[in-house]
Amino acid sequence: MSLVSASLDVPVTGDYARNWALVDVETSGLVARRDRVLSLAVVTIGADGEQTGEFSTLLNPGCDPGPVDVHGLTAERLQGAPTFEQVAGQIGAMLQGRVLVAHNAQFDYEFLAHEFARARLWLPVSQRLCTLALNRQVDPPTDDMKLGTLAAHYGIPQQQAHDALDDTRVLAGILRASLREAARLALPLPLVSCPPRAESSFTPKPPKTPCGYRNPGRLPPGSPLLQGMKIAITGDTTHARAELIGRGVAAGLNMMTSVSRHTSALVTNESTLQSAKARRAALEGVPVIDEDTFLRLLADVQVGTTHEAPGAVVVVPAADAEAAQARTVEPVCTEIPAPAGPGAACPTAALSESVPAARRRELSGETVEAPLAGHRVLVLGGIHADAAAARTRVVELGGSAAINLSASVTDIVLLPGGEADRRMSRITAVELPVHDPHWLTSPATADQDAVTVRLQEPQVMPRGGVINLPKPHSASAPEWHVTASWAPQTDCEIDVVAFVLDEDEQVTFDEDFIFYGAPESPAGNVRLLTGGPAEQSIAVDLASLPPSSRKVVVAAAIDGTATFGTVGAIQIGAAPGSSGAPLARATLDAATTERTMLLAEIYRRGPLWRLRAVGQGYDHSLDALAQRYGVDIAD
Repeated sequence: MSLVSASLDVPVTGDYARNWALVDVETSGLVARRDRVLSLAVVTIGADGEQTGEFSTLLNPGCDPGPVDVHGLTAERLQGAPTFEQVAGQIGAMLQGRVLVAHNAQFDYEFLAHEFARARLWLPVSQRLCTLALNRQVDPPTDDMKLGTLAAHYGIPQQQAHDALDDTRVLAGILRASLREAARLALPLPLVSCPPRAESSFTPKPPKTPCGYRNPGRLPPGSPLLQGMKIAITGDTTHARAELIGRGVAAGLNMMTSVSRHTSALVTNESTLQSAKARRAALEGVPVIDEDTFLRLLADVQVGTTHEAPGAVVVVPAADAEAAQARTVEPVCTEIPAPAGPGAACPTAALSESVPAARRRELSGETVEAPLAGHRVLVLGGIHADAAAARTRVVELGGSAAINLSASVTDIVLLPGGEADRRMSRITAVELPVHDPHWLTSPATADQDAVTVRLQEPQVMPRGGVINLPKPHSASAPEWHVTASWAPQTDCEIDVVAFVLDEDEQVTFDEDFIFYGAPESPAGNVRLLTGGPAEQSIAVDLASLPPSSRKVVVAAAIDGTATFGTVGAIQIGAAPGSSGAPLARATLDAATTERTMLLAEIYRRGPLWRLRAVGQGYDHSLDALAQRYGVDIAD
């Protein structure tokens, strides 16, 4: 088997010539810290493109094998198979010194890391490559990024889905074809560094029980505690801190680890502002009580107000499943009551000013031409303000604004200085049409025959645009993935983060701040996924969020002194699952000096969840943004 052949015209030098270890695992579930690997296959390929090894095995996990209807691996079939510990040495030798490749590589990597940790061994992987992330970068004209879909697109036969060895062989073909496309477009590979980590550094803490009551506000002098009040503790206490917290939780209080403007009271025996929490409480005017007062008030905590039920999830009957597959997206609206149903128009007066004029006219019933419908346009050159204006104009004309060169790009708009962009030589080689800025004034000559239209094109959202996320048509709703991507950077790093917020737009726990140092919420329903140096995703399991969680804010921050003005546009896409068809896409341009940026919000509106493309930048650091939502990073 050859990964790269002469007939495919893929270079075997430079960044594309590496030692690869292609991996696929079948597991007893989806949670790496809890579930086990049932079968595993590894195919190794050298820098010359030739296969150097192949290994596959069933594994006895010593537990229930989970969804047999998915992987077909019954407990009887696994009886007598080796344990992971027995084959860990052989697997480690095949992975050593190679780039781990998998479809949704973070999933396979995390499962292997946990299995190696259980065997008291390090996973010998320093880099990984996700073929999902690579194909999102290539952006082939497929309706989704599932393994079978990509295999069909690239002409790779698939014999037995969910068989680890067959999936790995299919993966090798997809990698071969994806590398060919990446080389054709001169795309950098989205390699992710995998430094050695102890198991404890990437295993979330046990889930905390969310408080079932709304925060009634500050504790007035002489008044009783109310269920739902947010209470923080600082300094030395007579009773053990864990005991005080446990008694508060049992009484229905929301015991916090930091202080914000929404804190109801701070418990401390200190008479001076010795701690950061005490200083923050003084700054915010938060009432302060001592330990004895807190214990006395705990004896008579008054009944609070429970979180309002967000509305039942609607499950579409099986008979309507086919119709439900047709994804209907509500018109882009501002924060107003949702229209009566899919396709209902928004009142003209309620339309956001950030919605393009053409879209506002369309929603008002006017006939609107969209000469760039189906076109994906990459703008090169120009100062940031001019490039941002050009991308906005592309959306107004019905097109989609790209931020990187990919297989889906149909047109190039060249602003002053754009001819010096390093991508121009490749653009010329693949013969993409190049236009001057005047083309955006009247692009009536846009060649529709050159456009490859997907069956399910993503909804193009402007800044401020809002859509309803489709109601699930089965009891097991998929995770929603909000993926942010940008042009590769050489002088700064961008971190995507998320905040899980309550009705007061505050985190319930500090652990509801999701970032690179804590990439998963306590319950595992919000996760940070890294697809490469220019792509990160926030995965949200909406069905498992508690009623107190009303909004998930996705943001980005730049490390150091760089700004989003130098980075350029950030693209966000929303899709059901890691490989699902994108429902919506937005290209967000900050101004010039912002260091943090709100990218998107997923929030409840009655029984529905909605997605808003935000695109609001701030000059301050991530610390200041976190404090806004009740997280004190420095505390």
